[in-house]
Amino acid sequence: MNHQAKSIRPFIGAKNYEISRKFYLNLGFQESILEPNMSYFYSGDFGFYLQNAYVKDWVDNTMVFMEVEDVYTFWNELQKLGLPEKYEGVKIVPVRELPWGRECFVHDPSGILWHFGNFNT
Repeated sequence: MNHQAKSIRPFIGAKNYEISRKFYLNLGFQESILEPNMSYFYSGDFGFYLQNAYVKDWVDNTMVFMEVEDVYTFWNELQKLGLPEKYEGVKIVPVRELPWGRECFVHDPSGILWHFGNFNT
């Protein structure tokens, strides 16, 4: 089967929708408000839907991987944002080298785990 896919857009939840919206804007995403309880956040051609919905088991088990051009540059810029000081529950974890590439982590205000990384070429 040839999907001829154009994009994949995951849906993620938010414990506090307004705080999560601010967090993702602060993280550098652009926002397109779709309705009062859902926005599309994007960077270039890639994005995700943020919903004003919270189911603990769902959110606690949600992970998103975003490939970036250079994870070390991303990490340096991420640290300057001071997100853990601005948002309760936010954690950032430094870059680690792995056999397939490298990645750093960001836990959003709801507990969503983001992997930001790049692959070996």
